[in-house]
Amino acid sequence: MKNNSKALLLRIFVSSTDKYKNEVLYESVVFRAKEEGLAGVTVSRGILGYGSSSVIHSYKFWEVTEKLPVVIEIIDEKEKVLAFYESLRETLESMPFGCLVTAEDVNILLYKAGRKKIF
Repeated sequence: MKNNSKALLLRIFVSSTDKYKNEVLYESVVFRAKEEGLAGVTVSRGILGYGSSSVIHSYKFWEVTEKLPVVIEIIDEKEKVLAFYESLRETLESMPFGCLVTAEDVNILLYKAGRKKIF
């Protein structure tokens, strides 16, 4: 990706407890995206939300459950993101508790690599 270029932002809305095989789904997606060489992925955990089931999940320190909304954001060139999504489609469609996937065109204003820490 380059500065002042077009890209695609893919958002996948799932639950923090969703699994793929024996892995946490969002971790599996991040590792697969890294293997595919996508520019960037961020996972954000929500503090309150609901989806098509209309069940509200929230984070409160006294609650035992960790079932919270999670958003996986993936960004790169449109063709790369769409190809990656196609590799995930079957997995996401088979999720027993559902999910939501959106995509939007974005403008990259700045894409700058940082320095790696040396210990």
